[in-house]
Amino acid sequence: MKEVVVVEPGKVEIREVPVPELANEDEVLIQMKAAGVCGSDHHIYHGSNPCSTYPRIPGHENAGIVAKAGKNVTNVKEGDHVIVDLLSSCGECYQCRIGRKNVCEHVKVRGSGADGGWREYFTAPAKEVYKIDDRVKWEDAALIEPYAIGAHCTARARIVEEDVVFILGTGTIGSIILQTCKAKGVKKVICCDIDDASLERAKAYGADGVINSRTEDVASRVHEMTDGHGVTVAFDSACFPGSLTLCMQPGILCNAGRMVPMGFCTAPEQITQAMINQRELDIIGSRMSAFQFEPTIQRMEKGELDTEGIATALIPFGEVQQVFKYMDHPAPESKKMVILF
Repeated sequence: MKEVVVVEPGKVEIREVPVPELANEDEVLIQMKAAGVCGSDHHIYHGSNPCSTYPRIPGHENAGIVAKAGKNVTNVKEGDHVIVDLLSSCGECYQCRIGRKNVCEHVKVRGSGADGGWREYFTAPAKEVYKIDDRVKWEDAALIEPYAIGAHCTARARIVEEDVVFILGTGTIGSIILQTCKAKGVKKVICCDIDDASLERAKAYGADGVINSRTEDVASRVHEMTDGHGVTVAFDSACFPGSLTLCMQPGILCNAGRMVPMGFCTAPEQITQAMINQRELDIIGSRMSAFQFEPTIQRMEKGELDTEGIATALIPFGEVQQVFKYMDHPAPESKKMVILF
């Protein structure tokens, strides 16, 4: 079989290796069918993901077929279409005991701290594998993980119907957060980006207002759209140096508002205690997801998720070098790539 290895930042090898064997009877062998390409995969390739180690096989948005199941496996069987969780957790630490396995003391993340799914076959513990209806298209099945992120971060933000939401960045995750907030019935969602095409897509997903921060003053526009009150929740899914400070400025986030940063940008920002405490803001971290895969799969199977236009480029695994070409030379059609095997 073939596998993709980022040997070190900027250096990729396509290797020919044996198909792996099950390590024990609690594992399954997955034949990969689709793998999403995430912004964090870009960061792994470019050496800017602080959570990654090398050499590394990327890929945490994985969908495939069970090619072999160990004797102890009962939740899936050979031939089942499945989604593979990106998380391995210990189940025993404080974080796991309080339902926060995504930040387990010993967490391992496929495609970052452990090898992921950009290969034709790999093994995984059956407890980390979830069945999905075989009527779901592979390119949609690969989107379960980012939709699970949308479910998790909006739960962390305590989203309710009376909320007015601001989303900075309308790429894949921003668009999914928008869809999730609208599904939860919030009063209003305002989306902000520098790309008019992305903002038009946000309108199609239900955005109540859009702001182009390249040409408009963000705080003034938010003031106008909220009758001077500001928003109750802000999500930073743009995640560039200074983006957190931008979202937290007075005029955007109201007193007692909730701020949810989504990225791993390591650049320091000018955030002070006064900025938080004068308005008693909640700063809420959100990493990946916990216990959201199965509910998200159910929503996908019921047709409740609008995946139209989320995956913008489908790349055959045999042409996987195109993925890295688009990482170095971004094009509109490569906004969200899915590798098809």
